[in-house]
Amino acid sequence: MTQHSPLAGKPVPADKLVDLSALNAAYFAKVPDLSDPGQQVAFGTSGHRGSSLNSSFNEWHMLAITQATCDYRRQQGIDGPLFLGRDTHALSEPAFASVLEVLAANDVEVMIAGAEQFTPTPVISHAILGYNRGLSSGLADGIVVTPSHNPPESGGIKYNPCHGGPAESGVTRWIEVRANKLLHEGLKSVRRMPYEQALHSATTHHYDYLNSYVDDLDKVIDMQVIHDAGLKLGVDPMGGAGLSYWQRIAEHYQLDLNITNQQIDPQFGFMTLDWDGSIRMDPSSAFAMQALVELKDQFDVAFACDPDHDRHGIVTPTHGLLSPNYYLAVCIDYLFSHRPEWPSTAAVGKTVVSSRMIDRVATWRGRALHEMPVGFKWFAGGLLDSSFGFAGEESAGATFLRRDASVWTTDKDGVIAGLLAAEITARTGLNPGERYDQLTTEFGSPSFVRVEAPATRAQKKKLSSLMPEQIRAKTLAGEKITAIDSRAPGNNAPIGGIRVSADNGWFAARPSGTEELYKIYAESFLGEDHLQQIVSEAEAVVNESLA
Repeated sequence: MTQHSPLAGKPVPADKLVDLSALNAAYFAKVPDLSDPGQQVAFGTSGHRGSSLNSSFNEWHMLAITQATCDYRRQQGIDGPLFLGRDTHALSEPAFASVLEVLAANDVEVMIAGAEQFTPTPVISHAILGYNRGLSSGLADGIVVTPSHNPPESGGIKYNPCHGGPAESGVTRWIEVRANKLLHEGLKSVRRMPYEQALHSATTHHYDYLNSYVDDLDKVIDMQVIHDAGLKLGVDPMGGAGLSYWQRIAEHYQLDLNITNQQIDPQFGFMTLDWDGSIRMDPSSAFAMQALVELKDQFDVAFACDPDHDRHGIVTPTHGLLSPNYYLAVCIDYLFSHRPEWPSTAAVGKTVVSSRMIDRVATWRGRALHEMPVGFKWFAGGLLDSSFGFAGEESAGATFLRRDASVWTTDKDGVIAGLLAAEITARTGLNPGERYDQLTTEFGSPSFVRVEAPATRAQKKKLSSLMPEQIRAKTLAGEKITAIDSRAPGNNAPIGGIRVSADNGWFAARPSGTEELYKIYAESFLGEDHLQQIVSEAEAVVNESLA
C-alpha cells in the first residue's frame, strides 16, 4: 500500500517552500541536455510538464513547443484566434511570456485576459467553443500554461485544438517531434519578438474571459435554484486561477458563497502536505484538502479546485471530502434525471480506472456507458456532438452538457462540478454524500483505493506495455478473472497499462502521465479485506513486470 509521509496533512514547513528566485533563474539560464530523454519535450496525458530545476521545463522548451504549435496550425489551416491562458504556478508567468513572444512573431491573433491575469482551463475551452459556434472556417484554438495540480516547482503547457478539449495523441506527437527538432537545431527556426512588443502587438487582444464565462453559467447550472435555497456555500480556490471567478459568481448570482482562502502565493505555502510530504494542490486528496475539511460544518456544501480549476473536490458536513468516484456516481444519477431536454441517447463517458458504481448507476438510468483510456482528450468528440451527456474520470475531472443539451466545455471543468453539488443540495434537500449513501443501498458499497509509488522512466515504459498474455493468474482475490484488458472497451485504444477484472472487484495498473510515479487503482464490492487482497495481488503483478 502507499506509504504515507508522517508530514501528510500537516502545514508546510519553511524548508519545503520552493526557492522562487532559483526557479525563475533556472528557467532562463538552463539549456536542456537533449541526450537526456527527461530534458526533451514529452507530452503526457495532457501536455508537457516538468521543472526548470531539472531542465525539463524552461525557456527553450516553451519557445520550441510554441513554434511547433504555430507550425501545426499552419499545416492544418487553423487561422482563427488562439485563446491563451495561464494559472498561478510561478513558472507559468515566464512561460506565458515566452509563449506570447513566439505567437506574436508568428502573426497569430491571440486572446489574453485583462486585469484578472489568470485564466482557468475550462474557461479557455468555453471560449474556444463559443467563438467557433456556427463557424466552418476561421476556427479558434487555445493554449493553457499550467501543470495542473502538480507541485509549486512544476511548469506545464497544453494545447487545445478547435474542438476545445485536450489535443489528441496524434496532434501532441506531431508537436512533440517538431519541438524536439527545433531544440536540436538550437532554436534557429523559432520566430520571436521581445515580450513588451508582443504584448502591445496588433495581433494581441484582451478578451473578457471572466464575464463571458460567469454570465453563461446559468445555461449549464440552475443558478436560480441555488440562490432561492439560500445555501451557505464554501469554496477554496487553492491559490488558483479561479479566485476572481468565484468572487464574480457570488456577486452576479447573489450567492452566500464564502471564499475560504483568497491567497495567491506561487509557493503555495498555505497548503497542507500531500500523502508523500509534497506540496500538491490536489482537491481529491484528503491530505491536501485539510483546511477546507476542517470547515465542513460551516457550510451546507463546499468545494475546491486545483490551480487551473479543471479538477474538483466536494466537501459535505456529513461526509467530509467525498471520493471523486462517489461524487461522479451522484452527478450521473442527478443529471440524467434532472435534465429533461437531454436526449435519451446521451451517454456516460468514464475512464477505465473509475468506479464500477458509475456503471451500475448509468445502467439504472438507462444510459449507454463508454469506458475510455485515462486522459480527457478521449471525451472531447463525444461532448462536442452531445453524444456524451457527462464525462468524468477518477482523478476528479468532469464536465457535462448545457441544460439545453448543447456542448459546454470539452475539457474538465471544476467550477461547474462544484456548483452542481450546490444545485443537487438545493433541489433535493440532500447533499451529495447523503445521496451517495442512498445509492449504496441500491447498488452496494464499493471500497476503492489508488496506490502511488515512485517509478523511473524505464519502469514506466515497461508497465505501459504490459499485455494480457503476461498475466498468468486465473483468479483475483479468490474470484475467477473475467477479463484482462490492455485496451479500453469504449474505443479500443491502449490504456497504457493493464486492467484485471472479476465479478466483485478489479484492479488497474498504469504509469502516471505527468509524474515519476506508477499507480494502482483497485475496487471491491466485498469490503476492505477483499480490497486489500486485490491490492496485494496487483502489487505482485506490477513488481513482476518491473523486475
